[in-house]
Amino acid sequence: MMRPRHLRPWGARSTASRVLAGTVAVLVLGGCSVKQFAIKQVGSALASSAGGAFAAESDPEFAGQAVPFSLKLIETLIWEQPDNDELLMAAAGGFTQYAFVWVQQPADFIEADDFAAAQHGHVRARAFYLRAHDYAMRGLEARHAGFAEAFARDPFAAVATLRKADVGLMYWACTSLGAAISLGKTEPALVARQPQVEALVDRAVALDPTWGDGTLREFLMSYELARPGAGAEGIRKARALFDQIVAESRGQSASPFVVFAESVSVGQQNRAEFTQLLQRALAIDVTKTEKNRLANVVMQERARWLLGRVDELFLE
Repeated sequence: MMRPRHLRPWGARSTASRVLAGTVAVLVLGGCSVKQFAIKQVGSALASSAGGAFAAESDPEFAGQAVPFSLKLIETLIWEQPDNDELLMAAAGGFTQYAFVWVQQPADFIEADDFAAAQHGHVRARAFYLRAHDYAMRGLEARHAGFAEAFARDPFAAVATLRKADVGLMYWACTSLGAAISLGKTEPALVARQPQVEALVDRAVALDPTWGDGTLREFLMSYELARPGAGAEGIRKARALFDQIVAESRGQSASPFVVFAESVSVGQQNRAEFTQLLQRALAIDVTKTEKNRLANVVMQERARWLLGRVDELFLE
């Protein structure tokens, strides 16, 4: 299953918070041109921030209470500037992350005990993922007029027109759609869109493989297992990507360990590897990983849940 984990674009530097405070006042008091300028400024701050308060938060529940307000603020600004590509990217990233951390993962955790409630959560998560994908596609359309129509006809030809500056939007477009497909495998129309995910991720990696401090490669690691006919070659590629991601992060990101354990170790029924990888994820000291503390806390929660299900996941 393909899961997004990049939690950093919500992080707002002090500059962003000042811009936001000023924008609220301008929306109430300012004239049209001043208001549009202020919206553009806060959109840029929200989209370009790569660290800060959200990323460094150690309490997911506390962060989760604030996120919906942030997302509705972004949507309010998009209402005023529907073609603002930076706001659209902030919305795409925000809804993708919210869907996984605060909707899908809690539903995963209760599925064994309350299937109906879990299904409800998964339906909500899928809807948020698709909303995120729509925002990402609108962002690409805002930058490249006619892209959406061309992408619907031939995704591989359409993405060839995209450039390195578009990789952020491409990442959110493919991760959100991939996650929606993983939760909608009984919907043929949704599953049929998998080639769109492939076109986006392959082009993004070709343009900027280091984007997001390994985040893009991590999604590719998951996707290699989902490619049609991946088989042993898909597993080999996923392992190579895993080794590269861990080396580049110096083993301080919990996500690759958890994703690989859940995606590969379970599939190969390698219980020893599964346990070892999850223990490595749990051994990370989150107090020393400020820039991705929230991501590590969230994935360590998943690691504990997976370890609690080890007897269900492995047949001996």
